Amino acid sequence: MSKELELLTDQVCAGYGYDPVNLLPILQEIQQRSEGNYISEEAARIIARKLNITESRVYDVVTYFSALSAVPRGDVIVQICNSTTCSICDNRELVTWFEDELGVKVGETTPDNKFTLIYTHCIGACDIAPAVRINHDVYGGLTREKVRELVASYRAKEAVK
Repeated sequence: MSKELELLTDQVCAGYGYDPVNLLPILQEIQQRSEGNYISEEAARIIARKLNITESRVYDVVTYFSALSAVPRGDVIVQICNSTTCSICDNRELVTWFEDELGVKVGETTPDNKFTLIYTHCIGACDIAPAVRINHDVYGGLTREKVRELVASYRAKEAVK
């Protein structure tokens, strides 16, 4: 086991009182602070042990919520809403614009591991459909030019890190 991962997991779980009721925010924080922006098998085992729950319970939560991942992802997660409303409002064009700007298809991560482009379930932004969530920010009413500007903006933010 990685000593760093053990320490991180202990620190995060302690912050939530080792209460399994807080599994989702614990997973979100550990994922956000982990290299690869995902919950590894090792992390899932440690979390399960520290919260005194089964590994399958941890994986149930990881695989249910689209904000969580059991596979490595880029630093910036671009989630294109694939709800009925966004589909009716032509999210296909939005998908094409992001694929063109990032140079990857939906489900892929850029070679530099900076961006992952995925579909997600409804993000509650039907009024601005088709919508996209980039990390924690939601955008709608996008044009090809706005997508280009957004990607450039997130690239610049990542370059500063």
